[in-house]
Amino acid sequence: MVKYEIAAVVAEFNYDITQMMLELATAEAKNRDCEITKVVAVPGVFDMPLVIKKLLQKGEYDAIITLGAVIEGATDHDQIVAQHASRKIADLALEYDTPVALGITGPGMTRLDAHRRVKNAKSAVEAAIKMCDRLKEI
Repeated sequence: MVKYEIAAVVAEFNYDITQMMLELATAEAKNRDCEITKVVAVPGVFDMPLVIKKLLQKGEYDAIITLGAVIEGATDHDQIVAQHASRKIADLALEYDTPVALGITGPGMTRLDAHRRVKNAKSAVEAAIKMCDRLKEI
């Protein structure tokens, strides 16, 4: 029996990195007797909040994880993307009383840094599961 059903919202931008993150997240969920039952791809991290909101409105998932890599460019664009997306994601978790775990790496990292941080996807699954457990205790 599956302990929790989790949806994953995954950025297509930096696909090589985010697909590795999804594979690790899927394995981590399985190791913890949970399952990622829905995967939704979005163009980039900035596009995640709308899809997260739609998933939360359905009420079919115990938690949602976000997977993305915001890599530094020549401008401060990465800072803006990460800041605004993470803020809205946190707001949605509060609005819908459902854990939405941040598995987004960056900003201010190189592509090499992003490859080194793919394991953060496992941490997002762990955080989602722990939050589900904690909310049951309240």
